[in-house]
Amino acid sequence: MAQTLETLVRRTASIQGIRSVVHTMKTLSVINAAPYEHAALAIEAYHQTVLDGLHAFLSGSGPLDAASSDIARRVIVVFGSDHGLCGNYNEVIAAHVRQHVDNDPGVATTVLCIGAQMADALQDQGFDVEDTFFPAASVDGLERLANLLTGRLDEIRRASHAQEIAVSLAYSARGEADAPALRIAALLPLDPSLLHDLRTKPWVSRSLPYYSMPPADLFRALIRNHLFASLFRAAAEAMVTENAARLALMQQAEQSVDDRLEELKSDTRTLRQTEITTELLDVIIGFEALKKKKPAS
Repeated sequence: MAQTLETLVRRTASIQGIRSVVHTMKTLSVINAAPYEHAALAIEAYHQTVLDGLHAFLSGSGPLDAASSDIARRVIVVFGSDHGLCGNYNEVIAAHVRQHVDNDPGVATTVLCIGAQMADALQDQGFDVEDTFFPAASVDGLERLANLLTGRLDEIRRASHAQEIAVSLAYSARGEADAPALRIAALLPLDPSLLHDLRTKPWVSRSLPYYSMPPADLFRALIRNHLFASLFRAAAEAMVTENAARLALMQQAEQSVDDRLEELKSDTRTLRQTEITTELLDVIIGFEALKKKKPAS
């Protein structure tokens, strides 16, 4: 069906409205990512302080007893998105977790999930999600989420009857050139290489480290803060990459809308020129007809 000039004008106005919405979403993605980037940097400084405390503890107490290699339970904390408009963000992470678990079968796995949409994606991959937490709605919510996850991991550890559990974090983080990269970071048991590096690292201060707490209580406090900082950073990195994924998707949508707008504008110019040409031809034909008429007697 041939399009009229009025139809093209209405479609152009509608597409321009869509472009305005897409541009607004793109701008919000850039604005929302900045506070989470700052939070990730801040918690990294706090995490370094925790590691310094662990370094002081190991310098004063000596090497720790080797942990048992038998893992009674494996816990994976998966960070997803509930905000939408970020493509297949949840599905890609869920598939990566599935592959990771399949490569290490034989250990009972408990899945803790952040985001209802991520829970659906994990269930599609065959996981039974034990607990689902709400994602952080703002930077202030990162601390709430990290505290909830830390408390839940404590409950799982106590329920394991003092047996060893393995804790891993699955999330999307910034890789090289700020490109999103899927990560599965192991938190517990502590990496032996990390403990070895901290134990062999020279204590640079002339004042030897000293603590008054019972060693077991101090060590548990340091491990809890290590978990909290790692969970906080993972949540912040997940929010940064989520907004980056949304920004990339909005940029693609904006480009598609711009292409469609250009097509509509081209069609409108062509149709307007055709109508102008038709009207000019009508005027010329009418003028020629008047010239050919004989004067009335």
